[in-house]
Amino acid sequence: MKATVSRKAHFNAAHRLYRATWSDDKNKAVFGKCSNPNFHGHNYELIVSVTGEIDNETGFVIDMKVLKDLIYEEIEQTFDHKNLNLEVEVFKTLNPTAENIAVVIYNILKPKLSKHLDLQITLYETPRNFVTYSGK
Repeated sequence: MKATVSRKAHFNAAHRLYRATWSDDKNKAVFGKCSNPNFHGHNYELIVSVTGEIDNETGFVIDMKVLKDLIYEEIEQTFDHKNLNLEVEVFKTLNPTAENIAVVIYNILKPKLSKHLDLQITLYETPRNFVTYSGK
C-alpha cells in the first residue's frame, strides 16, 4: 500500500533574476523588479513529499525524523539567510528562479533517498506563487 508523507520547512534567501549576457534594460523588461541589481528576498516555504510503500514493520513510508534532518542539513543550511546568486555555487551560473530552485532542491535530495521512494518538491516563493517539481 502506497502513501505520501510531507514535511514543511522554511528558509529566507535573497536573489536577483537576471542574465549576465542581457542589458539592464532587457533584464528589467523580462524580470521586472526581481532584476534589482541590489537583490531582493523571499521567505520561502518548502514542502518535501515522499511517496512509497508503507513498511509493514514500522508503518512508515520514511522516518520523518530522517526526512527532517535531511532537509535541514542539505537545504536549510545551504540556502537559509544566503544570497543565492553570490553564496550558493550552483546559482552563480543558474538563474535562481523558483523553478530552478525547486529543481536544485530535488537534485540534492533525490540521491539521498532510497531508490524505491518518489520525491516531489513544492516551493512557495510567495503565498500565491509556487512551483511543484517531481523530476518527471
